[in-house]
Amino acid sequence: MPPAVEAARAEDETVRDEAERHRGDERRFAVLRAPAAAALLTAVLFCLATRLSRTYPFGPVTRNTVDLGQQYLPFHAYWRAFLLGETHGDAFLNWNSGFGSNFLGDIGTYLSSPFDLLVVLFPADRVELALYVVTAAKITAAAAVMALLLPRLRPGPWPVAAVLGTAYALSGWTLDHGSTVPMWLDGLVALPLLCLVGEWARTGRRPVLGPLVVALAWIANFYTAYMATLGAAVVLAVRLLTAEETADARRRLAGALRAARSVLIGIGLAAPLVLVVFLATKVADPTPATVFAPAPWTDLLARFLPATASVASPALFIGTPALVLALTLPFNRAVAPRVRAGWTTAIVLVTLSLQWEPTHLLWHAGASPNGIPYRQAFVLCGLLVVAAWFSAARGVPRPAPLLAGTALLGVLAWTARGSADIDRWTFPAFGTAALLALAAAPLALAADRRGHARVRPDRAPRARVLPVLAVVLLVAAQAGETAVSGKRIEEQRRGEVSWSPRVGPWQETAAAETDRADAWPRYRTDPGEVPGGNDVLLVGGQGADYYSSLTSDVTSRTLASLGFGHYAKGRHPVSLDNPVADALFSIGTRLRSRPTEPVRQDALPRATVTATTTPVPPLVTVRPAGRPATHPGDSAFARQERLLGADVYELPAPRRTGHTLTARCPAGSQVWFWAPEYRGTAALAGERPVDFDGKPPSVRAPMQALGTAPDSGAVRIDLGPEGTVRLPREPVGCLVRARLDSAVRQLTADGATRVRATGHTVTAELPAGSRGVAVLAAPRISGWRCAAGDAYARPARAYEGLVAVPLDGRANTVSCSFRPPGLKLGGAVGAAALLALAATWFPHRRRARR
Repeated sequence: MPPAVEAARAEDETVRDEAERHRGDERRFAVLRAPAAAALLTAVLFCLATRLSRTYPFGPVTRNTVDLGQQYLPFHAYWRAFLLGETHGDAFLNWNSGFGSNFLGDIGTYLSSPFDLLVVLFPADRVELALYVVTAAKITAAAAVMALLLPRLRPGPWPVAAVLGTAYALSGWTLDHGSTVPMWLDGLVALPLLCLVGEWARTGRRPVLGPLVVALAWIANFYTAYMATLGAAVVLAVRLLTAEETADARRRLAGALRAARSVLIGIGLAAPLVLVVFLATKVADPTPATVFAPAPWTDLLARFLPATASVASPALFIGTPALVLALTLPFNRAVAPRVRAGWTTAIVLVTLSLQWEPTHLLWHAGASPNGIPYRQAFVLCGLLVVAAWFSAARGVPRPAPLLAGTALLGVLAWTARGSADIDRWTFPAFGTAALLALAAAPLALAADRRGHARVRPDRAPRARVLPVLAVVLLVAAQAGETAVSGKRIEEQRRGEVSWSPRVGPWQETAAAETDRADAWPRYRTDPGEVPGGNDVLLVGGQGADYYSSLTSDVTSRTLASLGFGHYAKGRHPVSLDNPVADALFSIGTRLRSRPTEPVRQDALPRATVTATTTPVPPLVTVRPAGRPATHPGDSAFARQERLLGADVYELPAPRRTGHTLTARCPAGSQVWFWAPEYRGTAALAGERPVDFDGKPPSVRAPMQALGTAPDSGAVRIDLGPEGTVRLPREPVGCLVRARLDSAVRQLTADGATRVRATGHTVTAELPAGSRGVAVLAAPRISGWRCAAGDAYARPARAYEGLVAVPLDGRANTVSCSFRPPGLKLGGAVGAAALLALAATWFPHRRRARR
C-alpha cells in the first residue's frame, strides 16, 4: 500500500476515534445532566428552607430537636474524635458511655454511612456544621440517584427528571423526619440505588456491582435499607410484569433470580456489621410494646399536602406538581395500559399497607416502632415520583388526563381540609404551586406540538422559549412549595418537641476541664450534666450518660437499681452525683456546671464549670467470694451498700403526714431522697426545694441530696407533688461520710495496684494471694471475656451486674477483653458471600472477554 494512502487511512481512523470519543463524552454529559441539576436544586432548596426558618447554620436558632441533639450530634462528635485517634476506646468498645458500651453496634446503627466520614474535615468546635453538611449531602445524593434512575426506567426529558429527583429527596418524609434522623437518610439514598440494582438484574447487567451496591446500602443503615429493599422489590415486580424486555415468563424468572442473588450476596457481605447490630438489639433495654393504630384517612390524605407535620401519620408530600403528574398516570392513554395498571396497583397496595397492622409489621421487620410509626413512608414517596415520571417521560400529559389528575387532587385536598395536621400555610402554598404548575402545562403542551411540527426559521427562537418557560414555572412551583414546607415544618417541630441548645461555651468549658482532669484508667472523670444529653460523647470523660437504641438491658437495670435516673424508657441512663456511686464506679473527678444565664433556643449556652477530685477505689477491686443476699424490695440505698460491701447509710422508716415526711438521721449525715416515679419537689426544712421528674415508664428520677441532717437528728421533708405521689418503701437514706471513707480505704487496699486499659482490653495487677472475686467497674454486657493469671479466657461472671472474675489466691493478674457478639459469625458469613461474589465474577469476566 502506498505510504500516502496508508497515511490517509490512519488519519481517517484518528478522526473517527476522536469523533467516537466526542460522542461518548456527550453521552456521559447527557447522563449526568439530570443528577447534577437535581443535586444542585436540592442543595439550594434545603439550605433556603433552613435560612427561612432562621435555623443554624443560616440563623441563630438551634436545630437540635429530640434525638438530633441527644443522639446523633454527640455520636458524630465522638466519631470524629475516634477517627482522629483521640478516644480511649476502639471500634469494639466505647469507654466514654454507660461505663463501657458496645461501640461497633453503635457504629452500625448511627455512623457506618460513608457520608459520616465527612466529620473529620471539620474542627471539633464545628461538629454541628459537620452534621448539617452530612445531612445535606445525603439528601442531595438521594436527589441525584433518583434523577439517574428515572431515565433508566424510561427515556425522557432531563429537566423533568431533575425536578422529580428533587421532589423525592425533599419529600415530606425528609423534611419532617429524615433531616432530624440523619441515619434514616441512607435509606432515602438506598431506594433508587437498589432499584438500579433491580434494573441491572432484570436486564442481566453488572452482576458484580449489584451485590456491592446492596452491601453498601445495608452497611450504611441496615434498618432503612431493609425497607428500601422491600420497596425496590415492588418496583422490580412491576417492571418484570410490564416492561417489554421481560415479556415472557422465562425472562421474568431469570431476572427475579438474578435480583435475589444480588440481594443475598450483598447482605452477606454486610453481615459482619449487620449481625453485630442485630444481636445487640436482642440484649438492648426493651421498650414498652407498641400497639399499631392506623392514622385517620383524613390525616393520611392531608400529609400529601405541603407544610404538614406529625409523628402519627405518614409524611407523603412530594410537591403539588409531582403529585399532579402521578395522579394523571391512570388516565394517561399515552402510557401503555399494562404500565398504568401495574404502577397504579402498586401505589394503591403500598398505601393500604401503611394502614394494616400485618403489613405495618412487615415493613418494620416484625416490631412496631416507638415514636414515628410510618418510617417506611419514603418508599411510597419514591413510587409516586416514579409514577409521575412514567406519565411525563413521553411528553406532557394531554388535557384530559391533566384535568382528571387535577380533579383527583382537588378531591384529596377537600377531603383533608378538616385534618388537625393542616397548617395555616398549607392551602396558600398548595394553591400557588397548583396555579404555577397549571400555567406551565399549556406552555409545555404548545412546545410539544411545535416540536412535532416543522417550525419556520424566523419562529425558532420563540419555539425554544416555550419549553424553557414551562420548566421555569415547574421549578418555581416545586421549589417554592418545598421551601415553605421546610420552613414551617422546622418551626412547628421546635415549638412542640424537646430541644437541646447549640454547642457553645458551656460544652467547650466542660471539655477543657474534663481534658485537664482526665486520669483514665486510674479513675474515671464524669463531666456531669451538660445540656443536650450524651455528655461524655461531646465533652469527654467516662460517665454513665449514654443514649442509644442499643443501650444494654444489663446497663439500664444495673444503674437503675443503684439510684441512677434515665430517660427514653431506660435507653438513656444519666449521671448520678452521689459519692457512693462514685466509689462504686471509680469516679475520681466530677464536674459540676451552673448556667450563668437561661438556656435559650437562639443563644449559645454559657456556664461556670468546677471540678472536684476525691479518693476512690481503683477500676478493679476485690470482693469476698459468694454473692450478697438479695431481696426484691431492696431500695437503691441497700443495693449500693451490698455492692460496696459496707453499711454506709442509715435507713429510717419515715412517717408520712399529707405531703410531709418525718424521720430521724444521724446528726451531720447527708440526707438523700430516692423516689424514681415521683414528679414534683422535695425540700428539707430550711433548704431549697429539689426538683424530681419521674414519669414512668419513660423517665426515672435519680436519687438526690436534700441537705444535711441537723444536730437534733429530726428530719422533715416537704413534698410539692404534681399529681399522684408514688414513693418506694425506703425513700430516705442518711449517708454517714466517715463510714464511706472507711469503705473506700478498704477497697483501695484490697484492689488492683495497677490498671492498664487499651482499646477493648483491661489488665489489672492484684495484691499477692488475692481471693474471692475481682470486680471490674463496668456493666457485664454481652461480649466480655475474662481470665485470672494465665488461664484461658471465658465469658465473664457477673457481680451485682458488673464484670467479675473468680480468684483462687494463685493469680496476681486479671485480664478482660470485649468482643461484640456476632462478629465471628458475621465474619464467616461475609467470607462466604465474598466467595459467592467471586464465583459470580469469574464467569462474567470470561463472557466479557469473549
